[in-house]
Amino acid sequence: MQSHSAYVRPNRDIGVWGRAAMVAGAILMSVVATSAPTLAASIGEVFAKRTVGSTATVDHAVWDKQLKTYVVPGADGLNRVDYKAWKAKDLGVLKGYVKALEATDPAKLDGPEQMAFWANLYNAKTIEVILDHYPVKSIREISINEGIFGFIKKSAGVGGPWKSPLLTVSGQKLSLDNIEHDILRPLFKDPRVHYSINCASIGCPNLPNQAFTGATLEAMLDAGARAYVNHPRGITVAGSKVVASSIYDWFQVDFGGNVTGVLAHVRKYANAELAKKLDGVTTITSYDYDWALNEVSK
Repeated sequence: MQSHSAYVRPNRDIGVWGRAAMVAGAILMSVVATSAPTLAASIGEVFAKRTVGSTATVDHAVWDKQLKTYVVPGADGLNRVDYKAWKAKDLGVLKGYVKALEATDPAKLDGPEQMAFWANLYNAKTIEVILDHYPVKSIREISINEGIFGFIKKSAGVGGPWKSPLLTVSGQKLSLDNIEHDILRPLFKDPRVHYSINCASIGCPNLPNQAFTGATLEAMLDAGARAYVNHPRGITVAGSKVVASSIYDWFQVDFGGNVTGVLAHVRKYANAELAKKLDGVTTITSYDYDWALNEVSK
């Protein structure tokens, strides 16, 4: 079949009205072609701009206070969240903080302040989503604006809010996935990104009990990496068996692109005890992840 864009020589016998119709059609096609909108820039391109050397900062005091109030560090190395109290007392305050971040122009910030901005926004919005739907046993029980497909996923416990556009920053509608996969990971190119954002699950790196800022970013990223790598949900070594978090499988490309790279990353943050167990290890036996809500005991 000939394509619609193929050139067809007109028949000399089609008459005046036929030729007029063909001319009108050609003009219309020309107008449509020239007036068609250009493809919008990708999210990464929209938010790639930063102001190097900028001294502008974002006020995260409200978020910092809420984290200190409702995030409870455990003796087992896992930070748990008091969602019940947070929803009862401070959900409105949290929503106000998220709105304030949405009104911020990240292009005016330098790199560290930008990364802190996006990590805090991701975490705060995730908490807001949980509180809006609480009580839930897992974030995967939550599906937003996905119709019958979302209902099915929610019923099966394999949903999640990550792909729904929940935020608007600089006029751009964003999902949590957009922040993680279109902004944080590709623009900052730092594997420690994975220790900065929390998906409200036991298996995830800790939600810190303080806000990220540009000034504290480096130290907090390193602390988050050490806390996760040296916790059983990050890496567990039992004899010749090594069980790693599924994060190191799902995002292997961010950790060197292969198991060797993952192990090199892990060794960088491993304490003496774990480093000794990893001596001579060249493979990862399996991966695991716990999607249960990271909630304080009721």
